Amino acid sequence: MFRKATSIDRRSLLTAAAAIALPIAAGCSPANARRLPAPSPAGFTGPGAPQVAVLAGGCFWGVQGVFAHVKGVTKSMSGYAGGRVANPSYEQVSTGTTGHAESVQITFDPNQITYGQILQIFFSVATDPTELNRQGPDVGTQYRNEIFYTTPEQKRIAEAYIAQLGQAKLFSRPIVTKVSPLVVFYPAEGYHQDYLFLNPGQPYIVINDLPKVEDLKLSYPNVWRDQPIRWASR
Repeated sequence: MFRKATSIDRRSLLTAAAAIALPIAAGCSPANARRLPAPSPAGFTGPGAPQVAVLAGGCFWGVQGVFAHVKGVTKSMSGYAGGRVANPSYEQVSTGTTGHAESVQITFDPNQITYGQILQIFFSVATDPTELNRQGPDVGTQYRNEIFYTTPEQKRIAEAYIAQLGQAKLFSRPIVTKVSPLVVFYPAEGYHQDYLFLNPGQPYIVINDLPKVEDLKLSYPNVWRDQPIRWASR
């Protein structure tokens, strides 16, 4: 009987297929074709105390890897948000039945980078906000696009910036990113943390995630940091 592949199955299958195609596909992927940088958020600046942003943009390996290279980010942690089950495991989340999205918790210093700039990088480098309940090769609600705000100000900024991006017509399709309050963030298992840095030659990472890191370096050199913040070193 045919069995629908789980997200673990899909990544394994992609890894096997990519290993064959790697000499041709290394370093580029249609799902991660480089886009023009998103416009700067209008009027969202100002220093303050450290803040936390929680963003869901598909597989958390790449999103964590991108923000670990951003100046002003002090922590970047993969995990789960938006679901109904307490302390979910990766296997549970991967079934798509817990309601969680693979997410990244980003702690940052707004004296160095603003929440608006975090969103600018998220939309133009880390994810494709026009893909509904999927991201590249990964399909399911656990790979949805969602911003989990932690303050009313973050909600205001996120909604205003999505509207600004829509008016700028940066994307050929509508933005489907949801904006929701953060109830709780659960850290993912340790083997998911720093996955991009610990497995740079893994075909999934080479094809889907390293291009995002390179896009950050090329598109936003003013916030690029050569030595990423590493979860394992904290």
